[in-house]
Amino acid sequence: MPLERSKNSTIYFDNAATSWPKPAAMIAAMIAYNEQIGGSPGRSGHHRSLDAGRIILETREALAELCGCGNSLRIAFTKNATEALNIALSGVLNPGDHVIASAMEHNSVMRPLRYLEAQGVQISVVPCSGAGSLDPEDVRRVIGPRTRLLVVTHASNVTGTIQPLTALGKIARDYGILFCVDAAQTAGALPINVDEMAIDLLAFTGHKSLCGPQGTGGLYVRKGLEKQLRPLMTGGTGSRSEFEEQPDFMPDKYESGTPNTIGLAGLGAGARFVLAEGVEAIRGKEEGLTARFLAGLAALPGVTVYGPPDAASRTAVVSFNIAGVAPSAAALGLDERFGILCRPGLHCAPAAHRTMGTFPQGTIRFGFGYFNKDEEITLALEAIGSLAGDGAPH
Repeated sequence: MPLERSKNSTIYFDNAATSWPKPAAMIAAMIAYNEQIGGSPGRSGHHRSLDAGRIILETREALAELCGCGNSLRIAFTKNATEALNIALSGVLNPGDHVIASAMEHNSVMRPLRYLEAQGVQISVVPCSGAGSLDPEDVRRVIGPRTRLLVVTHASNVTGTIQPLTALGKIARDYGILFCVDAAQTAGALPINVDEMAIDLLAFTGHKSLCGPQGTGGLYVRKGLEKQLRPLMTGGTGSRSEFEEQPDFMPDKYESGTPNTIGLAGLGAGARFVLAEGVEAIRGKEEGLTARFLAGLAALPGVTVYGPPDAASRTAVVSFNIAGVAPSAAALGLDERFGILCRPGLHCAPAAHRTMGTFPQGTIRFGFGYFNKDEEITLALEAIGSLAGDGAPH
């Protein structure tokens, strides 16, 4: 029986939802903006407005370095990956177009697609394996003359399954269709190079592996594509104020309204933290934690693990179930008895759970992060073993 912990002593395994703790530099950057700058970027000529604009530029440049984008102006800021995906999907798809998605997509992709389907867009959802893997050849087989876009999550938020972006991007390029990637789970956690992977549109969020605050995110748009990509909203941009028409250039076309400068200050600091630590080093630590956890779960009777069997094929996300214990009850027990924070249910990804065979009950999801420790994995395995024993038939 593991030592049960008080709620004041917690183990945070919900990094797939939002990362915590944040780097000290992220918090300091937000405080510094609020205390020392406070101006609105691009909306005034005084030095504090210019300082705020410098924060925005530096954040863009750090993110461009992380995604292999040579020109930081190719990145438009949004409030999250969901907004970025809505810009991408609604901006290029028209009635009569055909779009291809995988069966592991989050509702941030599927709900905009279903909305567009009602307006005449045709959708093909390509099945994945039970572990969540997408075969690029299955994508090739559904491409038709009206296919406009392929949209794929880089890694599942349910199983962590990493999709073969380079192979998928090559297929999209070969057939002249656009390639949109949902990198909500991977920006900052896995190496990404938009040129090498032939990515036209890359949506990301700031509050997960980029170590930034909630309410930040962005969309990379391949050069020239902004001429075809409609904005989701229009309004003041601080540029071309003499015209009542929306600017048609990046990133202004997609950045109407006063930006979340304090949030972007934090995101810039988070991105620079990731660059300083190194994406490969972060990946190595998280993969090690995942491998240790998977090995421990394999030794526990009554525990079913979903997704790829090896840590190298997934991000630091593991979904599992305990025989005889509902996911919600297991998560409550982990929190109240052991101070372990995780997420049960369907994770806003019903298509993924149907693929895995876990719909509608869902799973228990652990999401590890760079600040987690080996001893926390040990305690978690002891706690799961205790719950599995409670759920076993007597």
